[in-house]
Amino acid sequence: MKTLLTISVCSLTFALTSFGQNPPPPPPGGAGSPAITAPGDPAAAPGDPAAPPAAQMPPPPNGMPPGTTPTAPGLAPTAPATAPGAPGGPVTAQSMASAPGAHAIEPTGNALIDNFRKGGPIMWPILLVSITAIAVVLERIFWWLFRWMRRDPKRIEKVFTAIENGDVAEASRLSRGSRDPVLRMMWNGLNHQHASLQGALQVAAGIEIKRAGRFLVVMDTLVTLAPLLGLLGTITGLMKSFSFLGNEELAVQAVTGGIAEALIATAAGLGIAIFALIPFNFFTSRVSNLEFELQTAATNLEVMLEAQNLNKREMDVTAMTK
Repeated sequence: MKTLLTISVCSLTFALTSFGQNPPPPPPGGAGSPAITAPGDPAAAPGDPAAPPAAQMPPPPNGMPPGTTPTAPGLAPTAPATAPGAPGGPVTAQSMASAPGAHAIEPTGNALIDNFRKGGPIMWPILLVSITAIAVVLERIFWWLFRWMRRDPKRIEKVFTAIENGDVAEASRLSRGSRDPVLRMMWNGLNHQHASLQGALQVAAGIEIKRAGRFLVVMDTLVTLAPLLGLLGTITGLMKSFSFLGNEELAVQAVTGGIAEALIATAAGLGIAIFALIPFNFFTSRVSNLEFELQTAATNLEVMLEAQNLNKREMDVTAMTK
């Protein structure tokens, strides 16, 4: 778990570092760089209603490419206006929508649903893992709650008192039909004490421990799987971000969307792991406590029954000598 958390933190640091870097400067003299024109020149202001029509403009001087507008002496000529979405043209909503891979997600007003959609396709397996974790945790909570309600320590003391007094039949009657795991194990041992007391106690204790440890393997898998899915979402989000770095017009919007996808997936995976880790450790400790209780009760039962059998043998020997 420490290795997974370290890898996740390193991935988040790398993503934030990449996001914080400045974008590369545009090449000088490119088609998309704005031209410097002389102030007050009516020919340098496209869209000005006072500008003369193109048909009435004087021909360009010798050596000047057609379609350019002459400016003040010593300054670069004005480049012709480009259409939106063309190379070097302004970035508009239409050009963003027509760009491959750049799909704007419309907000729904629900922050949870919006973040889920921004997290990318990896959020669906993360959602499945989260639903499984919630179901398992709730099932174990109710099971241990009912088990705590079924405990009967006073009845266990009565069983031990009956065995100590030599009334094994009464001890068996008291432990019969109980829902306490300790009493069920003791009843199984008392009914098979003439065949194999220790074997009967071990089988009954194993059944109770298996019931108590149900779904612990599933929870352990979910604790390990959730951060791995979040890390996979981080990698896919960064790959999506870096795939747009070649297009200067869409680099900022696409890179931020990919990094948001990476961070959301990582946060979701870590959140599920933290949510499942605490109940997993708690239930594991409860299983260990139950195992200790069963072992203690089984040892006491064996010792007391062995003492009772020894007393009976001594009484039989005494009766035979008389």
